[in-house]
Amino acid sequence: MSVNSSAGRVRCRVCARPQAQCLCSLIPRLWPATQLLVIQHPDEAFHALNTARLLVPGLVNAHLLVTESLQQHPAWMRRLQDPRWRNELLFPGEQAQVLAPAPADLRPRRLVLLDGTWRKARKLVYLNPILQSLPQVRLPAGLISRYRLRKVPQPGALSTIEAGAEALSILHQGFDKRALLAPFEALIEGQIRAMGQARYQQNYLSDTDSAAK
Repeated sequence: MSVNSSAGRVRCRVCARPQAQCLCSLIPRLWPATQLLVIQHPDEAFHALNTARLLVPGLVNAHLLVTESLQQHPAWMRRLQDPRWRNELLFPGEQAQVLAPAPADLRPRRLVLLDGTWRKARKLVYLNPILQSLPQVRLPAGLISRYRLRKVPQPGALSTIEAGAEALSILHQGFDKRALLAPFEALIEGQIRAMGQARYQQNYLSDTDSAAK
C-alpha cells in the first residue's frame, strides 16, 4: 500500500519510506508482553529518517499516535490512567528510575515513548499533564547509538527504534533486538550509500561524537 506525502512522493503506508526504498520486507512481527505506545510529534510524521515507523510495525503489541495533545484522544487518556496497567514514560527526567523488570507487579506493562527531537519531546510532556503524571523510567547510562547520520543532543541519546529495542531487551530476556533493528540498520546504510562515502566521512566521521540520535 502507498500514500502520497506532502512533498508529492509516493511513500509506503507502513514504513513511510519512498516506495522504491520500502523496508517492510525487513520488519519482523515480534510480540513482547510489554505494550509500547509511541507518541509522535506531528512534525516527525514524514521525516526522511523516521524510525518510529519502523519500530511500531515490528511489534504486534505496539501503537503509534501522531499528536501534540492527548486531549484529542480520550480513549488513550483513559488507558494511561487505568490503574490495572503499569503505565510508564520512557523519558530521562530528574526523577526517572533506571528501567528494570518488575516481577512482583503482575499488571500488564505499557511503556510510552516520545518520537521527536529533544525539544519536541519536552514540549509533548509540557503540553500533556497526563504524561507528567506517569512514573518516568530511563535506559541505563553508556548506550551508544548507531544512528550515524545525526549528532547526539546529549550523551546516550538513541533513536526511537533503538530506545524501544533496548527497553524491550531489558524487560524481556531473549527478546530479538537484532531483528527489530534490521530495517533501521538498512535505512542508515542506504542513506550512507546514497550520499557517498566521501561526503559521509567528511560530514559525519570528522567528529568522534557523531553517533546520532
